[in-house]
Amino acid sequence: MSVVGLLKKSAIVLLLASASVAGLSGCANKNKQQHLVYEERPVELLYQTGMESLDQKSWTDAVTYFEEVQRQHPYSEWSRRAIVMIIYAQYQADHYVEATAAADQFIKLYPGSDLTPYAYYMKAICAFEQIVDVGRDQAYTDSAKGLLSDVVRRYPNSEYAKDARVKLDMVQDQLAGKEMDVGRWYLNDNQPLAAIGRFKTVASDYQTTSHTPEALYRLVEANEMMGLHEEATRDAAVLGYNYPGDRWYARAYKLMTEKGEKPAIAPDPNGKKGPEAPDTKKKKSWLSFMKFS
Repeated sequence: MSVVGLLKKSAIVLLLASASVAGLSGCANKNKQQHLVYEERPVELLYQTGMESLDQKSWTDAVTYFEEVQRQHPYSEWSRRAIVMIIYAQYQADHYVEATAAADQFIKLYPGSDLTPYAYYMKAICAFEQIVDVGRDQAYTDSAKGLLSDVVRRYPNSEYAKDARVKLDMVQDQLAGKEMDVGRWYLNDNQPLAAIGRFKTVASDYQTTSHTPEALYRLVEANEMMGLHEEATRDAAVLGYNYPGDRWYARAYKLMTEKGEKPAIAPDPNGKKGPEAPDTKKKKSWLSFMKFS
Protein backbone atom coordinates (compact mmCIF):
# COMPACT_ATOMS: atom_id res chain seq x y z
CA MET A 1 0.00 0.00 0.00
CA SER A 2 1.29 3.48 -0.81
CA VAL A 3 2.25 6.06 1.81
CA VAL A 4 -0.77 8.16 0.90
CA GLY A 5 -2.97 5.10 1.24
CA LEU A 6 -1.58 4.38 4.67
CA LEU A 7 -2.21 7.96 5.73
CA LYS A 8 -5.80 7.81 4.55
CA LYS A 9 -6.41 4.44 6.15
CA SER A 10 -5.76 5.48 9.74
CA ALA A 11 -4.46 8.26 11.95
CA ILE A 12 -0.83 7.66 12.82
CA VAL A 13 0.10 7.64 16.47
CA LEU A 14 3.84 7.70 17.03
CA LEU A 15 3.86 6.87 20.74
CA LEU A 16 1.84 3.84 21.90
CA ALA A 17 1.10 3.00 25.53
CA SER A 18 2.03 -0.38 26.93
CA ALA A 19 1.44 -1.60 30.47
CA SER A 20 3.99 -3.25 32.70
CA VAL A 21 3.44 -4.75 36.13
CA ALA A 22 6.02 -4.62 38.87
CA GLY A 23 6.91 -8.21 39.83
CA LEU A 24 9.32 -7.66 42.67
CA SER A 25 8.48 -9.23 46.03
CA GLY A 26 7.23 -6.79 48.60
CA CYS A 27 5.74 -4.55 45.84
CA ALA A 28 2.36 -6.23 45.46
CA ASN A 29 0.50 -2.98 46.07
CA LYS A 30 2.10 -1.12 43.18
CA ASN A 31 -0.21 -0.04 40.38
CA LYS A 32 0.33 -0.87 36.78
CA GLN A 33 2.48 1.76 35.06
CA GLN A 34 2.13 3.04 31.53
CA HIS A 35 5.25 3.25 29.39
CA LEU A 36 5.65 5.00 26.09
CA VAL A 37 7.41 2.95 23.44
CA TYR A 38 8.39 3.88 19.92
CA GLU A 39 6.87 2.09 16.99
CA GLU A 40 9.05 1.71 13.91
CA ARG A 41 7.39 3.19 10.83
CA PRO A 42 8.54 3.96 7.29
CA VAL A 43 10.56 7.17 7.24
CA GLU A 44 8.44 8.59 4.42
CA LEU A 45 5.36 8.09 6.57
CA LEU A 46 6.88 9.75 9.63
CA TYR A 47 8.10 12.71 7.64
CA GLN A 48 4.80 13.15 5.79
CA THR A 49 2.85 13.00 9.05
CA GLY A 50 5.16 15.63 10.49
CA MET A 51 4.47 17.86 7.49
CA GLU A 52 0.73 17.38 7.94
CA SER A 53 1.12 18.43 11.59
CA LEU A 54 2.84 21.58 10.36
CA ASP A 55 -0.06 22.28 8.02
CA GLN A 56 -2.43 21.90 10.98
CA LYS A 57 -0.21 24.17 13.12
CA SER A 58 0.28 21.32 15.56
CA TRP A 59 3.84 22.38 16.27
CA THR A 60 4.55 20.02 19.16
CA ASP A 61 3.27 17.00 17.24
CA ALA A 62 5.36 18.01 14.25
CA VAL A 63 8.50 18.19 16.38
CA THR A 64 7.75 14.72 17.77
CA TYR A 65 7.50 13.17 14.30
CA PHE A 66 10.58 14.90 12.95
CA GLU A 67 12.59 13.92 16.02
CA GLU A 68 11.54 10.33 15.40
CA VAL A 69 12.80 10.63 11.82
CA GLN A 70 16.15 11.67 13.29
CA ARG A 71 16.15 8.82 15.79
CA GLN A 72 15.37 6.12 13.25
CA HIS A 73 17.40 7.47 10.35
CA PRO A 74 20.30 9.57 11.67
CA TYR A 75 22.59 11.27 9.14
CA SER A 76 20.22 10.50 6.29
CA GLU A 77 18.71 13.02 3.89
CA TRP A 78 15.44 12.60 5.76
CA SER A 79 17.16 13.48 9.03
CA ARG A 80 18.79 16.53 7.45
CA ARG A 81 15.44 17.92 6.38
CA ALA A 82 13.76 16.89 9.63
CA ILE A 83 16.15 19.07 11.65
CA VAL A 84 15.24 22.06 9.49
CA MET A 85 11.56 21.37 10.06
CA ILE A 86 12.19 21.15 13.79
CA ILE A 87 13.78 24.60 13.66
CA TYR A 88 10.70 25.93 11.94
CA ALA A 89 8.16 24.19 14.19
CA GLN A 90 9.91 25.26 17.39
CA TYR A 91 10.08 28.82 16.11
CA GLN A 92 6.37 28.85 15.33
CA ALA A 93 5.66 27.52 18.82
CA ASP A 94 7.68 30.43 20.26
CA HIS A 95 10.24 27.96 21.60
CA TYR A 96 13.18 30.13 20.57
CA VAL A 97 15.79 28.38 22.72
CA GLU A 98 14.88 25.01 21.22
CA ALA A 99 14.76 26.42 17.70
CA THR A 100 18.20 27.96 18.15
CA ALA A 101 19.58 24.69 19.52
CA ALA A 102 18.24 22.84 16.47
CA ALA A 103 19.80 25.45 14.18
CA ASP A 104 23.15 25.03 15.92
CA GLN A 105 22.84 21.27 15.53
CA PHE A 106 22.19 21.60 11.81
CA ILE A 107 25.12 23.97 11.31
CA LYS A 108 27.44 21.59 13.15
CA LEU A 109 26.31 18.50 11.24
CA TYR A 110 25.89 20.05 7.78
CA PRO A 111 28.13 23.15 7.51
CA GLY A 112 28.17 22.98 3.71
CA SER A 113 24.50 22.20 3.12
CA ASP A 114 22.30 24.28 0.86
CA LEU A 115 20.04 24.70 3.89
CA THR A 116 22.75 25.99 6.24
CA PRO A 117 21.99 29.64 5.34
CA TYR A 118 18.46 29.04 6.59
CA ALA A 119 19.79 27.74 9.91
CA TYR A 120 21.96 30.84 10.39
CA TYR A 121 19.04 33.04 9.41
CA MET A 122 16.64 31.39 11.85
CA LYS A 123 19.12 31.83 14.70
CA ALA A 124 19.05 35.55 13.96
CA ILE A 125 15.27 35.65 13.69
CA CYS A 126 14.85 33.85 17.02
CA ALA A 127 16.93 36.56 18.70
CA PHE A 128 15.06 39.26 16.79
CA GLU A 129 11.68 37.95 17.98
CA GLN A 130 12.79 38.28 21.60
CA ILE A 131 13.64 41.98 21.42
CA VAL A 132 11.88 43.82 24.22
CA ASP A 133 10.87 47.44 24.65
CA VAL A 134 13.59 50.06 25.07
CA GLY A 135 12.95 50.39 28.78
CA ARG A 136 14.39 46.92 29.42
CA ASP A 137 17.70 45.15 28.88
CA GLN A 138 18.67 44.98 25.21
CA ALA A 139 20.72 41.77 25.28
CA TYR A 140 18.58 40.15 22.60
CA THR A 141 18.80 43.30 20.49
CA ASP A 142 22.60 43.16 20.59
CA SER A 143 22.49 39.44 19.84
CA ALA A 144 20.12 39.96 16.92
CA LYS A 145 22.39 42.67 15.52
CA GLY A 146 25.38 40.34 15.55
CA LEU A 147 23.51 37.37 14.10
CA LEU A 148 21.78 39.38 11.38
CA SER A 149 25.09 40.96 10.43
CA ASP A 150 26.57 37.46 10.23
CA VAL A 151 23.86 36.41 7.77
CA VAL A 152 24.59 39.44 5.59
CA ARG A 153 28.33 38.75 5.74
CA ARG A 154 28.05 35.05 4.93
CA TYR A 155 25.31 35.19 2.30
CA PRO A 156 25.25 38.76 0.94
CA ASN A 157 23.30 37.96 -2.23
CA SER A 158 20.67 35.71 -0.68
CA GLU A 159 17.05 36.33 0.20
CA TYR A 160 18.05 35.87 3.80
CA ALA A 161 20.52 38.75 3.60
CA LYS A 162 17.92 40.97 1.99
CA ASP A 163 15.51 40.46 4.86
CA ALA A 164 18.33 40.61 7.42
CA ARG A 165 19.25 44.11 6.22
CA VAL A 166 15.68 45.26 6.82
CA LYS A 167 15.76 43.73 10.29
CA LEU A 168 19.12 45.39 10.99
CA ASP A 169 17.58 48.80 10.34
CA MET A 170 14.92 47.98 12.91
CA VAL A 171 17.53 46.74 15.37
CA GLN A 172 19.51 49.95 14.92
CA ASP A 173 16.38 51.95 15.63
CA GLN A 174 15.78 49.90 18.76
CA LEU A 175 19.32 50.43 20.05
CA ALA A 176 19.07 54.14 19.31
CA GLY A 177 15.79 54.21 21.20
CA LYS A 178 17.52 52.71 24.23
CA GLU A 179 20.22 55.40 24.12
CA MET A 180 17.52 58.05 23.88
CA ASP A 181 15.64 56.56 26.82
CA VAL A 182 18.73 56.68 29.02
CA GLY A 183 19.65 60.15 27.77
CA ARG A 184 16.23 61.53 28.62
CA TRP A 185 16.50 60.06 32.09
CA TYR A 186 19.81 61.84 32.67
CA LEU A 187 18.33 65.06 31.33
CA ASN A 188 15.32 64.84 33.64
CA ASP A 189 17.67 64.05 36.52
CA ASN A 190 19.58 67.28 35.83
CA GLN A 191 22.66 65.46 34.53
CA PRO A 192 23.05 67.16 31.13
CA LEU A 193 26.68 66.10 30.64
CA ALA A 194 25.81 62.41 30.93
CA ALA A 195 22.80 62.98 28.68
CA ILE A 196 24.97 64.63 26.02
CA GLY A 197 27.07 61.47 25.73
CA ARG A 198 23.99 59.38 24.97
CA PHE A 199 22.54 61.84 22.47
CA LYS A 200 25.88 62.18 20.67
CA THR A 201 26.01 58.41 20.30
CA VAL A 202 22.63 58.46 18.56
CA ALA A 203 23.59 61.37 16.31
CA SER A 204 26.85 59.71 15.26
CA ASP A 205 26.33 55.93 15.43
CA TYR A 206 22.62 55.75 14.62
CA GLN A 207 22.21 58.77 12.36
CA THR A 208 19.98 56.98 9.84
CA THR A 209 17.36 56.09 12.46
CA SER A 210 14.15 57.89 13.33
CA HIS A 211 15.67 59.12 16.60
CA THR A 212 18.32 61.42 15.11
CA PRO A 213 16.22 64.63 14.92
CA GLU A 214 15.23 64.33 18.57
CA ALA A 215 18.81 63.49 19.57
CA LEU A 216 20.01 66.71 17.95
CA TYR A 217 17.27 68.68 19.68
CA ARG A 218 18.16 67.14 23.03
CA LEU A 219 21.79 68.16 22.44
CA VAL A 220 20.59 71.74 21.98
CA GLU A 221 18.54 71.45 25.15
CA ALA A 222 21.36 69.91 27.22
CA ASN A 223 23.96 72.40 26.01
CA GLU A 224 21.65 75.29 26.86
CA MET A 225 21.24 73.84 30.36
CA MET A 226 25.01 73.92 30.75
CA GLY A 227 25.35 77.41 29.29
CA LEU A 228 27.21 76.11 26.23
CA HIS A 229 25.46 78.41 23.78
CA GLU A 230 27.92 77.98 20.90
CA GLU A 231 27.53 74.21 21.03
CA ALA A 232 23.75 74.57 21.19
CA THR A 233 23.78 76.87 18.16
CA ARG A 234 25.97 74.41 16.26
CA ASP A 235 23.70 71.45 17.00
CA ALA A 236 20.64 73.49 16.09
CA ALA A 237 22.27 74.41 12.79
CA VAL A 238 22.96 70.74 12.02
CA LEU A 239 19.37 69.89 12.91
CA GLY A 240 17.97 72.73 10.79
CA TYR A 241 20.16 71.90 7.82
CA ASN A 242 19.26 68.21 7.75
CA TYR A 243 15.66 68.38 9.00
CA PRO A 244 14.30 71.89 8.36
CA GLY A 245 10.71 70.65 8.33
CA ASP A 246 10.94 68.42 11.36
CA ARG A 247 9.02 69.21 14.55
CA TRP A 248 12.19 68.81 16.58
CA TYR A 249 13.85 71.64 14.70
CA ALA A 250 10.78 73.81 15.26
CA ARG A 251 11.16 73.14 18.99
CA ALA A 252 14.88 73.89 18.89
CA TYR A 253 14.26 77.15 17.04
CA LYS A 254 11.63 78.17 19.59
CA LEU A 255 13.87 77.24 22.53
CA MET A 256 16.78 79.31 21.28
CA THR A 257 14.79 82.36 20.21
CA GLU A 258 13.13 82.43 23.63
CA LYS A 259 16.62 82.68 25.12
CA GLY A 260 17.52 85.56 22.83
CA GLU A 261 19.56 83.40 20.48
CA LYS A 262 18.82 82.66 16.87
CA PRO A 263 19.64 79.52 14.91
CA ALA A 264 20.94 79.83 11.38
CA ILE A 265 17.63 79.25 9.59
CA ALA A 266 13.95 79.38 10.41
CA PRO A 267 11.94 76.14 10.35
CA ASP A 268 10.70 75.17 6.90
CA PRO A 269 7.34 73.38 7.03
CA ASN A 270 7.96 72.08 3.52
CA GLY A 271 11.54 71.03 4.17
CA LYS A 272 13.08 67.66 4.83
CA LYS A 273 11.56 65.74 7.68
CA GLY A 274 13.20 63.14 9.85
CA PRO A 275 13.07 59.44 9.03
CA GLU A 276 10.03 57.49 10.08
CA ALA A 277 10.29 54.70 12.56
CA PRO A 278 10.47 51.20 11.02
CA ASP A 279 7.31 49.16 10.76
CA THR A 280 6.45 47.08 13.79
CA LYS A 281 8.01 43.65 13.41
CA LYS A 282 5.59 40.94 12.49
CA LYS A 283 6.14 37.25 12.74
CA LYS A 284 6.22 35.67 9.32
CA SER A 285 6.41 32.16 7.96
CA TRP A 286 10.17 31.96 7.45
CA LEU A 287 9.68 28.52 5.91
CA SER A 288 8.94 30.30 2.61
CA PHE A 289 12.61 31.27 2.31
CA MET A 290 13.81 27.70 2.18
CA LYS A 291 14.95 26.18 -1.07
CA PHE A 292 15.08 22.41 -1.09
CA SER A 293 17.25 20.78 -3.69
